[in-house]
Amino acid sequence: MASFGHGTRRHPRSRGRTGLRSGPDRATLGIIGVICAVAGFFVLGIVLGPVAIVCGWLAMGRSWAGSRPATAVVALVLGAIDTLLAVIWLAGATGPGYGMF
Repeated sequence: MASFGHGTRRHPRSRGRTGLRSGPDRATLGIIGVICAVAGFFVLGIVLGPVAIVCGWLAMGRSWAGSRPATAVVALVLGAIDTLLAVIWLAGATGPGYGMF
């Protein structure tokens, strides 16, 4: 008979993937960040851009050193571009005139 609670079966998530035992892994965060960044170019860029930046940063492991997954860097860069364009668009919309700038 198997005994209960003696660690014979480990937790299904390994510690090496995220450093923690709960929450999404880095690859999932990178993909979510890229999706938010691409969607932010079309709708709600001022909201989805920072979400993409945060997801990319967390997918990189909250550091600039070491190996970085490509999706994390793409999410971070596209999120920053998305946020910058949204801020420029909002600044142009509030100024005098009706144009972008």
